[in-house]
Amino acid sequence: MKIQKNISLKPYNTFGLDVTAKNFCSITSIEDLKSLATLPDFKAPKLWLGGGSNMLLTKDFNGLVVQIALKGISIEKQSEDQTIVSVGAGENWHSFVLWTIEQKLGGIENLSLIPGNVGTAPIQNIGAYGVELKDVFLDLQAYNLDTNEVETLTKEECKFGYRDSIFKGEAKGKYVILNVRFILTSEKHYVLNTSYGAIENELLEMQWKPSLETVSKAVIQIRQRKLPDPKEIGNSGSFFKNPVVDKEKMESLKSRFPKLVSYALSENEYKLAAGWLIEQDGWKGYRDGDAGVHQNQALVLVNYGTAKGVDIQNLSKAIQASVFRTFEVNLEAEVNII
Repeated sequence: MKIQKNISLKPYNTFGLDVTAKNFCSITSIEDLKSLATLPDFKAPKLWLGGGSNMLLTKDFNGLVVQIALKGISIEKQSEDQTIVSVGAGENWHSFVLWTIEQKLGGIENLSLIPGNVGTAPIQNIGAYGVELKDVFLDLQAYNLDTNEVETLTKEECKFGYRDSIFKGEAKGKYVILNVRFILTSEKHYVLNTSYGAIENELLEMQWKPSLETVSKAVIQIRQRKLPDPKEIGNSGSFFKNPVVDKEKMESLKSRFPKLVSYALSENEYKLAAGWLIEQDGWKGYRDGDAGVHQNQALVLVNYGTAKGVDIQNLSKAIQASVFRTFEVNLEAEVNII
C-alpha cells in the first residue's frame, strides 16, 4: 500500500470534478486496511471512496482519501431455489449484475446500469424499477474504525429505508464495508419484476419475451435514454430523493396539480416523482455556465465540463427553494455533498 501526495480526484468521481486530495491510497485487502490504522496520521480527516458515483466534491480534501478496491465474487452456497453470493466492496455494481445474469441468477436484473461499486450500494439502499437492494440482501462484513475489528451486520442491523441505511445515520463514518452477501434466485424459481410500466412497454415494443436478460436489456435501454453517460457528461445519476408525503398532502397537491406523479407506499405514505416536480417548475434543460439540469431527465444535475462542485451545489439549492415555493415539498439530496 502506497500513500500518494496531491492527487487529482477527477478520475475518481463521476461528476468529473477536479479537486485535489492531499494524500491518497488504494486498499486491496483487509491487511491494507489494518496497516492503515497504524499510520501516525490515521486520525486525520478521511474520505472513503468507492466508485465515486454518489458524491459531490465541493473543495480540495486536506486529508487522506482511501479508495476501497477489494475485489472478488464467489458463490458460497447453492440450492435448487436460491444461491448465496459474496461480493467484494470494490467490484463495479453493473458488472456484478451482468455476472449474475450470466450465472442465471435472478434478483437484481432491474438494478442494471446503476453507477458505483458494490460496497456503496447498501449505504444508499439502491433501488430502481420496483426493486431495492434490501430485497436480495443477506448481510455484509464491515471494518469497525473504532475497534479495528471486522463485524457482520444483518439486514435488520443495517436498518434499510428508502435510499437510506444505518450507514447514513447513526453509523455514519463508523464502518468501512468490505464485502456484501446476496440471496439470489436460482433458475427454476425466478420471479421477474416487470410491473413497472416502463419495463413492460419496453419489452412489448422490442417484442422480447420476459427473462433475466431481456429485463436487464430493457432497463439498460430505458436508463440510457433518460440518463447521460458520466464518461461523456459529468453526473451522479439522480441528484435528489423522491420525497415521501402523507396521504393528506398528496391529495392536496393532486387537487392543485391533477397530473401529479405519485406512488402509494402504504395506506398513508406516497412517494412523489422529484423529477416531475423539478420539470414542472421549469428547470429541465437549465444551464448556468457548465452546471446544469439534464435536458432529458430533470432529476439529474450535470457538469458540462468545467463546473466546480460549489456551482452544482448552488444550483441544487436553487432548485430545492424553487420546488418548495411551488409545491411546499422539501427535496433532499441523494448524493453526499463533501
